[in-house]
Amino acid sequence: MNTREVAEYLRIKERKVYDLVRTKSIPCTRVTGKWHFPKRLIDAWLAEGTDVPSGVERRVASPPAVISGSHDPLLEWSVRQSGCDLALLSGGSLDGLRRFVDGEAMVCALHVLDPETGAYNVPAVKDLSVSDAVLLEWAHREQGLVVTRGNPLGIAGMADLGARGVRVVQRQEGAGSRILFDHLLNQTGKNPSDLEILAEVARNETDLGLAISEGKADAGLAVRAAAQAFGLDFIPLHRERCDLLVRRRDYFEMPVQKLLAYARSPGFSSRAAEMGGYDVGETGRVVWNSL
Repeated sequence: MNTREVAEYLRIKERKVYDLVRTKSIPCTRVTGKWHFPKRLIDAWLAEGTDVPSGVERRVASPPAVISGSHDPLLEWSVRQSGCDLALLSGGSLDGLRRFVDGEAMVCALHVLDPETGAYNVPAVKDLSVSDAVLLEWAHREQGLVVTRGNPLGIAGMADLGARGVRVVQRQEGAGSRILFDHLLNQTGKNPSDLEILAEVARNETDLGLAISEGKADAGLAVRAAAQAFGLDFIPLHRERCDLLVRRRDYFEMPVQKLLAYARSPGFSSRAAEMGGYDVGETGRVVWNSL
């Protein structure tokens, strides 16, 4: 912008613009004897001088290029392959939601079952009064019991986890798989105290698969892809929907668009089929839109 244009943009007199230039108080550069004012720098200058309440500042600040929440093997692979430059911070669905609300993540991956309605994710997001955001379907996934190869203990379902000698590895509190585990176990009439549960929790699907493949545990609840990755047996129990929560403004940012573009590629569909237990027919579909 030239001097007249920046004065109109700021709604001040040109004389005031020259005063700001003289005191080096405004971003500007001189080319062939004329002052020019880059709009991007003017906007940044205005933002830096704006007093914003801390709560509002947290909401309007650009979040880091991070995906918080649930760990999903297909998502982890897609982030690497797409070159979207998003980092993964997989601490569980509810931890991810908290980080998203606090402005610590651009995207949150989640698969939170509402036991009362059987719905996924929307009730959890509504409970936190998340605004200006959309839920995008990532994939439908098979959840079930991952057991030792050959299933030597003959485990057929959740009720068998209470049998003597069956060591169970659990996910952490707040993980979507932990919420589902507790729900399915409750349906059998058993309590966690009835099971032989390892003291150390699995922080993600990979940790759970490792615990069973290394002989530290006999069973745990995870997606089919985790069982296949470690050559373990899998007992399907439930079909769930995993979603990505993103603010509408960030939906159009390069990292999110790059990831979603890759999820529309043939390579993505092929990899989902190889991993097993995924239905990606509606990946990217908007399943909920906040007001």
